[in-house]
Amino acid sequence: MRVIPALALGAFVLPLSALAADPHSYAQPDQVRVTHLDLDLAVDFPHKALEGRATLTLDWKNPKAPALVLDTRDLKIARVEGLDAAGRATALKFALAPRDRELGSKLTIQAPAHPARVRIAYATVPAASGLQWLTPAQTADKKLPFMFSQSESIHARSWVPLQDSPAIRFTYTAHVTAPKDVRVVMSALNDARHPLDGDFRFDQPHPIPSYLLAIAAGDLAVRETGPRSAVYAEPSVAGKAAHEFEDTEKLIEATEKLYGPYAWGRYDILVLPPSFPYGGMENPNMTFATPTVLVGDKSLVSLVSHELAHSWSGNLVTAASWRDIWLNEGFTTYVQGRITEAVYGKALADEEALLSARALQKSIGEMPANSQKLAPDPRGVGADDSLSDVAYDKGSWFLRTLEQRFGRATFDTWLKAYFHRHAFTSITTEQMLADMKANLFDAHPGAMDWNEAKAWVYRSGIPKDAPLPTSLRFDAIDKERAAFLAGTLDAGQLDARSWNTQEWMYFLDRLPDAPALSTMKQLDAAWHLTGTPNAEIGMRWYSHAIAAGDTAVWDAAREHMTRIGRMYLTLPVYKAFAATPEGLAYAKAAYANAKDGYHPMTQGAIEAILTKASKK
Repeated sequence: MRVIPALALGAFVLPLSALAADPHSYAQPDQVRVTHLDLDLAVDFPHKALEGRATLTLDWKNPKAPALVLDTRDLKIARVEGLDAAGRATALKFALAPRDRELGSKLTIQAPAHPARVRIAYATVPAASGLQWLTPAQTADKKLPFMFSQSESIHARSWVPLQDSPAIRFTYTAHVTAPKDVRVVMSALNDARHPLDGDFRFDQPHPIPSYLLAIAAGDLAVRETGPRSAVYAEPSVAGKAAHEFEDTEKLIEATEKLYGPYAWGRYDILVLPPSFPYGGMENPNMTFATPTVLVGDKSLVSLVSHELAHSWSGNLVTAASWRDIWLNEGFTTYVQGRITEAVYGKALADEEALLSARALQKSIGEMPANSQKLAPDPRGVGADDSLSDVAYDKGSWFLRTLEQRFGRATFDTWLKAYFHRHAFTSITTEQMLADMKANLFDAHPGAMDWNEAKAWVYRSGIPKDAPLPTSLRFDAIDKERAAFLAGTLDAGQLDARSWNTQEWMYFLDRLPDAPALSTMKQLDAAWHLTGTPNAEIGMRWYSHAIAAGDTAVWDAAREHMTRIGRMYLTLPVYKAFAATPEGLAYAKAAYANAKDGYHPMTQGAIEAILTKASKK
């Protein structure tokens, strides 16, 4: 058997052959590997494009490798040059393969002389899947245009030619020019006092995977929230955001006490326009966040706990492939709960854990068996599809089970050391399990059978004895909901004036899928849920009211789903409309008017819902 070189990862190794096996990347890192990226880009709002050069520093692994293979999607490549150690440039031949719908186009650069660096001149297209361009009218303050990226999962290749796999980590620097009065920020150290002179420079000295490469530009004000944190947002939003996130330093300190020092220097938050397709994105040094968490009472700041937790689980220790993404999201959701408990109390942390567990119990049976596994077989699971509730909620449930079996102190000792051992590396599920077996199970025998742990990871479904936290508040809500649905308790008699957001979410989540119309009208008359500014409550309310046949909520539901681009809060409302011919027609008309304001990812998800419903 031929021995394949390996990349050292702390106490473990990741074979270079494993890096080359990423089914969601054309890259061949066993032949040549990118170690550093220099970007020189101009932000062109009129043409909705980033244009400039990407210079890749290369580590040639195979002395006979003939070419550098990169991932791209819809990039316009102008020229490619090889740079030797002295910086002398030589034109290189290159070819773009036909476009694959998911993977984009393989860029093959002929480089038999193995240059130290390769420089690529290119431009993005207006419809780049990882960028969204907003007109001034689509922003909160309506003064300047706005642009932001969303590189996860495999969308970095739509705005930079690179090896777009989470197994490949690189440092980067960037020089970005933009119109004056526009502030540019990136997933690097940002200077809150940088003049708005149209010329910005960035440095990310820690190696990161491509999905954490991020950029945004727009009318951004800055508010400090601590000695190493700030909020960036449009001027009219900045004050509200700073208030909502004023506990950021407390969250950082709480996490450091649990899992060791924060390694990235600063932790800033960028509040994006409502079209951002996710709740948050853990871009290093600067979390990109949805404005839907700005409800005024800090009830949804667990999003910050989650994205901050990624600074340890995901950004520091990264899943080596999208099949392993539960190593990012499951671990992060567990750590999120621990941060929430430390800062806001165990009751809230337990409520959030119960919410996610109950939702997963309801939905997991509808998934294909392979998608129910924490580490699915790679066949048939796309990169974006890997970011499912299974990765987040089954993963964190598994870790809560380990904590219960081994005891919190023992489990914390292992987890803190695990983050330290694998810092700034990308690892597989199997490497994590090897670490867990050696340093937790073997070191503390008898607490849990190893086959039980493997069943959590490799089998479908949720183990029948999976432990759940308890919540007296949720127990009381269950009783009130049952009495209300049975007709023995009027809606106005619900003890809901004291309910927090999570408790309203729990009440609505466990209503029948298609409740009686009279039930929903009574609930709305008592609690005025139609028109709620709380998007978490609104999504649940509108989905149930539409399913009940309450056409009186349609216009408010339309306003909700066309104002908000966060897929988690928008898609369920579209699905509810799409369940009937009349609702489907209404949803299609709403989407046609709102389409240009959605992110490309959100557009694709909505169109899939409408297309599927139209075929029924």
